[in-house]
Amino acid sequence: MLFNLIAAHDTSHGGFFNLFHYLTFRSGCACLTALVISLALGNPFIAQLKRIQREGQPIRTVGPERHILEKAGTPTMGGMLILIAPFSATLLWADLTNGFVWAVMLTTAVFGAVGFADDYLKLSKRNTTGVSKRTRLGCEFLASLIAGIWLQSLTPPELRNMVAFPFVKDVLLPLGYAFPIFAMITITGFGNAVNFTDGLDGLAIVPVVIAALVFALISYLVGNHVFADYLQLHPVPGTGELAVFCAALIGAGLGFLWFNAPPAAVFMGDTGSLSLGGALGAVAVATKHELVLCIVGGVFVAETLSVVIQIFWFKRTGRRVFLMAPLHHHFEKKGWQEPKIVIRFWIVSIVLGLCGLATLKLR
Repeated sequence: MLFNLIAAHDTSHGGFFNLFHYLTFRSGCACLTALVISLALGNPFIAQLKRIQREGQPIRTVGPERHILEKAGTPTMGGMLILIAPFSATLLWADLTNGFVWAVMLTTAVFGAVGFADDYLKLSKRNTTGVSKRTRLGCEFLASLIAGIWLQSLTPPELRNMVAFPFVKDVLLPLGYAFPIFAMITITGFGNAVNFTDGLDGLAIVPVVIAALVFALISYLVGNHVFADYLQLHPVPGTGELAVFCAALIGAGLGFLWFNAPPAAVFMGDTGSLSLGGALGAVAVATKHELVLCIVGGVFVAETLSVVIQIFWFKRTGRRVFLMAPLHHHFEKKGWQEPKIVIRFWIVSIVLGLCGLATLKLR
């Protein structure tokens, strides 16, 4: 909004307001704005959630036994705070005439709405069922398919139906009319992958922040022809504005971590995990870095694979590969303390984020 207001005036003479034309300045401001909003609203927001949710989030009885004792009574739906902060910051600092910004924000909002409905039903019925899997996935697939078609229409024709590979610059896989299906799987897959990972205090939010940091840089580079040509990336004009959105996610994530750090004062719930995963997936599709997201978000991929492998193998043999899925529960069952699991997963996420950045220069 501020960018559009400033752009409507003549800034050719320079001065302070000319800073608003710099993407890096607006991205930094978006990050700080989202952080301040998260920290300012955090305590009153959590207090209100506690008044509404007197018994807190229902805890799965099939999970690790200590969760029932240690996490009972903690309010959920903290994802609303994660959504309010980056949306406010993005609307304030981004170019609101940019189609990529709206496509990603609306996708994030729809996934957040699905997660909110799921959290609400769990709280109102006092169980861990929520929205039926069929309804939930149906809504996610439909929203992701529309997002894929929308983002495809904004992409240059030569890249519109293509999938780029991380370590090679000249190989593009043409998917034709199947590209929206690929985008749908990417966005929905990462929405649920973050949801699987959100099982311990602070476990999901830091990998999300790291992935958002990497994709803020990717968005900035891919959206700039000079940098894209130098690094031999496939330029996607307009995606630079997504750096503002990603920066806002970073600020909101850090603000939420202040309250979600062990022992958590609030859980993000499906409201937060689905929306954050959907946001990362949509940004990856927009920037043509879907496969890089699989590297950067390797923790999310591993958590999802652990669930898939566990279900598949148990149905075939009646035996389990892991002591419990998702993967972080396996380590809990092995006797690892929660802070050790969380911090080690953070370390892995940092390493994977660096690997994702390395792909930008290895092309």
